[in-house]
Amino acid sequence: MLGIITGFAIILSIIFIGFLLSAKGIIQGEKQRLVLNRVAFYAATPALLFNVVATSDPAELFSPVIGVIFLATALTALLFCVISVIFFKRDIPTTAMGASAAAYVNSNNIGLPVSIYVLGTGAYVAPVLVLQLVVFTPLMLAALSVSGGASGLSDDGKRHSSRRKILHVIKNSLFSPIVLGSVAGLVVCLMQWEVPAPVMAPFEILGGASIPMILLSFGASLTTTRVLNSTADRASVLTATTIKLVGMPLIALGLGLALRLDTDALYAAVILAALPTAQNVYNYAATYRKGEVVARDSVFLTTFAALPAMLVIALLFGR
Repeated sequence: MLGIITGFAIILSIIFIGFLLSAKGIIQGEKQRLVLNRVAFYAATPALLFNVVATSDPAELFSPVIGVIFLATALTALLFCVISVIFFKRDIPTTAMGASAAAYVNSNNIGLPVSIYVLGTGAYVAPVLVLQLVVFTPLMLAALSVSGGASGLSDDGKRHSSRRKILHVIKNSLFSPIVLGSVAGLVVCLMQWEVPAPVMAPFEILGGASIPMILLSFGASLTTTRVLNSTADRASVLTATTIKLVGMPLIALGLGLALRLDTDALYAAVILAALPTAQNVYNYAATYRKGEVVARDSVFLTTFAALPAMLVIALLFGR
């Protein structure tokens, strides 16, 4: 219980500081707030991810718990996409942000203390982070890069334009700083190279600024907007929030039972699935200025509602 409360105390306090800084005019306007997101996206977060992934244990990547989380993430995102296509009919970037909000867990600043204090080990955090960043983040960034279709072209011209657009999207997503930092860290991890301290230290210092900047920007955004104030996005936000806090843990539970995980591993998988939406989802949306409301509101709601959800899970497992 203490680990869950500690993780949420950290994140909520920094969000509140960002709110105060904006309310007092220290962070002034949208442009100043977005500077925090851009610095985090292009510099601090890649440094953090390289450091975390490079120093993880390669054997931890093959835990059955990680396999359950991987499958649960994919199925949860697919579930939201199906619901969105049938009922909401939003554009691709907004749908992608909703799917990400429903499935992309906060495995770092909340997941790390929860994993250590609730599960008794931090071993699950790095592999979940790796899977999300190496597999799911490029897909998310690719969806965010999609824009309107070509007009006034022949069928052949439209096909060529579509191919160029797809190649451009893939290139941008694969070579984004977030993905490059994660892949570089994964190579170091799998090769078991020891990075010299003078090289790694700058990554540690710069990476330490990532989460605070994202949380401060998130808190600052709350002074000018109201959660669930957007009628167009309200259904998507509520659906993503419900799926994240109820649907994904149930999917993880079903997968864990099907794979016959022992009680401790099953508990770990369900707790990890119940983690709130990662602030990175909001950071990506704010950087690309697409699906920002869905990402922001879902992060806000799941961050507050995940605490009672995980406490219920702990009680049901007798922990």
